[in-house]
Amino acid sequence: MEYEYFPNFDLTGRVAIITGGGRGLGKWIAFGMAKAGANLVLAGRKIEDCEQVIKQINKKKIEAIAVRADVTRVSDLSDLVEKTIKHFKRIDILVNNAGVNRNLGFQKVTEDDYDYIMDTNLKGAYFCAKLVAEAMIPRKKGKIINIASSAGELVRPGLPNSLYSISKAGVIMFTKALAEEVAKFNITVNAVAPGYTIEGMAKPMIAHPEVVEEILKWTPLGRMGEYRDLIGPVLFLASEASNYITGQTIFVDGGRTVL
Repeated sequence: MEYEYFPNFDLTGRVAIITGGGRGLGKWIAFGMAKAGANLVLAGRKIEDCEQVIKQINKKKIEAIAVRADVTRVSDLSDLVEKTIKHFKRIDILVNNAGVNRNLGFQKVTEDDYDYIMDTNLKGAYFCAKLVAEAMIPRKKGKIINIASSAGELVRPGLPNSLYSISKAGVIMFTKALAEEVAKFNITVNAVAPGYTIEGMAKPMIAHPEVVEEILKWTPLGRMGEYRDLIGPVLFLASEASNYITGQTIFVDGGRTVL
């Protein structure tokens, strides 16, 4: 055989933390990682949701636990890392998925709105990555995947989203900055940035046909995204196939960010 190495997308035996793992995109990432063979730690404010996801996973080949954690509380994140290490002895993968939004024009944004979004989307991602990276450093190996958004890269007329956009732009830049800091420990940090998805936070907005028409006008592939469109890129970044990629953001948005 001419080539001895081929990309390996298998996650068998790896230990992955998924924040916001009890519903939405986090749930589908959990299903995808379980199918790829990863052991799971699903974290969320509602542990019951995480436990329900675990019940739906075929656990013949993997092990999964649920941990109650509010990502806005650093003490909860410390507890999450501690429980993961205690149970599995290591952390191989982090998916910083927990996120929130309030679709408001800037004139309606209050201090409470600002704190709610920034504390979850940016502070939570920052400190979760920090604590997990510190646990990965002794092993000199790890994969950190942040869930950003195409809203962190661009805006479109008539779709006010300034506060959410700021938080996700911060996630994109944090991904680059942290990647540089931890590269010497063989830890990669990348992001996946979804566009509008029919199941996601945009659901209240896309209940209006005129909004959908506006979104599709700026989407070359001509359709809204689905959660299943995001599973593959996350699994790729979690696998050995992406070992030479770090500090990057993959936009999964039907081409929206190219216009």
